[in-house]
Amino acid sequence: MRRVLITGGAGFIGSHLCRRFLDDGNEVVCMDNLLTGRLENIADLSGRDGFLFVKHDVTNFIHIPGDLDVVLHFASPASPTDFEKFPIQILKVGALGTHKVLGVAKDKGARFLLASTSECYGDPEVNPQPEGYWGNVNPIGIRGVYDEAKRFAEAMTMAYHRYHRVDTRIVRIFNTYGPAMRPDDGRMIPTFFTQALRGEDLTVFGDGSQTRSINYVSDLIEGICRLLDSDYTDPVNIGNPEEMTVVEVAERVLRTTGSRSQIVFRELPADDPKVRRPDIRLAEKVLGWSPAITPDEGLNLTLRYFEAQMGSRSS
Repeated sequence: MRRVLITGGAGFIGSHLCRRFLDDGNEVVCMDNLLTGRLENIADLSGRDGFLFVKHDVTNFIHIPGDLDVVLHFASPASPTDFEKFPIQILKVGALGTHKVLGVAKDKGARFLLASTSECYGDPEVNPQPEGYWGNVNPIGIRGVYDEAKRFAEAMTMAYHRYHRVDTRIVRIFNTYGPAMRPDDGRMIPTFFTQALRGEDLTVFGDGSQTRSINYVSDLIEGICRLLDSDYTDPVNIGNPEEMTVVEVAERVLRTTGSRSQIVFRELPADDPKVRRPDIRLAEKVLGWSPAITPDEGLNLTLRYFEAQMGSRSS
């Protein structure tokens, strides 16, 4: 049994990690300031043996009594709407928060895993994106607050690994979807599902030819757990390499929901990536990992969640 700290534990991915580590027989300290995390994501965990929720902003001093074996740093707003609503908070949690959480891992002698992102590659000039690609990021653009916060967090993590000998891991997460996403998240799949279920037009930015690769959340969690238990310390991509256009994603959501909504087009936001596809050869080689859930399977599983979310909000 391990004692695990998960920052951002009430968020989309963090809540799935809390559940996985509890189900595997570990103790979990879930830390979240609830800026974008939601208590409803972890409501089923409240009262379970070995689970503790701590409301705290990780950009401030962190004190966790007792031992810790593992620290997973998943605290950060992560949707496009957040980039404009919470730019300073995103930069602070990527910089100050990562520094504080690495300090906890160092103090406790715990293994540390950073949630990084495919956004480190920016608007890539290489497709698919391998871990060795350094990216094409606009540091002063609207998206730069998230892209650069995560790039800095990676640099800080490697500095602690090299200088302080902290045992670190870095996962670069590609477009992930599934239950526990906020309906008003602003990301592509929650937006498409809520629009389709309401009978509204699905809004696609640009001409919809830009590509994305969507990965179901259970596959991501499995990849994270394998990376954590490996001996690999450089960044690893975790994502589904099945590339499709944004219009194709919208069409799949329409088929999944049975909605008669139309697809409409809006102006493309600044610095929106033209392509996004993970090169997962490293994950396959080092972790023996590849996605098990097809996009259509994942979208069907996600539909049930959004139907319940929409029902609870209309009742």
